[in-house]
Amino acid sequence: METTVAGFADRLFRAALGMTDVLAIHLGDRLGWYTALTSGPATPAELVARAGGDERYAREWLEQQAVAGILAVDADGRFVLPPAAAEVLTDRSSLDYLAPLARMLAGAAAQLPALLTAYRKGGGVGWDDFGPDVRESQADMNRPWFEHALPGAIGKIADLDAALSAPGARVLDVGCGAGWSTIALARAYPGATVEGVDIDPPSIDLARANADVPNATFRTGDAGSLPEAAYDVAFAFECVHDMPQPVGVLSAVRRAVKPGGQVIVMDEAVADAFRPEGDDVERLMYGFSLLICLPDGRAHTPSAATGTVMRPGTLRTYALDAGFAGLETLPIGDFGFWRFYRLTR
Repeated sequence: METTVAGFADRLFRAALGMTDVLAIHLGDRLGWYTALTSGPATPAELVARAGGDERYAREWLEQQAVAGILAVDADGRFVLPPAAAEVLTDRSSLDYLAPLARMLAGAAAQLPALLTAYRKGGGVGWDDFGPDVRESQADMNRPWFEHALPGAIGKIADLDAALSAPGARVLDVGCGAGWSTIALARAYPGATVEGVDIDPPSIDLARANADVPNATFRTGDAGSLPEAAYDVAFAFECVHDMPQPVGVLSAVRRAVKPGGQVIVMDEAVADAFRPEGDDVERLMYGFSLLICLPDGRAHTPSAATGTVMRPGTLRTYALDAGFAGLETLPIGDFGFWRFYRLTR
């Protein structure tokens, strides 16, 4: 904790610089200017010739990006996107792809008037209110982890891998969003049928557009639509903390899985308990919670109002109340901001 006036003022000043960078990154990402710079150095005129836009604004943006240390400038005055920045800002397959983070925060900031109303009067700001920027940025940021890291992570859990590999296995992905987790599971286990279910129709539309494997299917539905004893394995990827009624959903998932089947939850890798001056993951998750997840959860009545920072003890309580015997943390490390749990029966 900074204890001097000058030190705290400097901290706030640097946070403002960071916010400026994030919003400028959002502009460059949405305008396609970073992608255009992957073709080579450019002047403002060359940049807008490649990607469109207004040349005067392009010059201001390019200069700001250079001053911020994101772009370099070559000997003839053209602006250059260095390889490291190019991967983080344009490579959708990279585990370090973070341009969607800027889009997510910009989408949340656009709802600040509604958030202020919710903070003053209660209630919330729903997923539909946040719109495509938040919905699509979450999907884009998670996609490389699901596509490139999820199969290997699950493959390390022998009994889970065996259940998914069994001929004719039926797999449920509840709260599937834009479907990248469902698609990744279907690709990794071609003998299984993987069904993605989500209550958000636009997300299911995205999932169907993204699907490129015959054994992945998607439908709009809530927990009450799940058939009983129909699935061998059920997953809930980064969604339980968003559910207004997590106990009801987990109860329905428990009933939907066959006796002896498995239920896996992937959620945020936060600390076991609150403590002041948490690490960077805690700070980021509280940011998501303040701006998106808690307001979205409270847009529904009744609501558990969990928020992004769902600690293991909270999930354990939900699991017990849903009829599970408990939960265990799976030995899957180094998986972004997430932790894997198995709900035991």
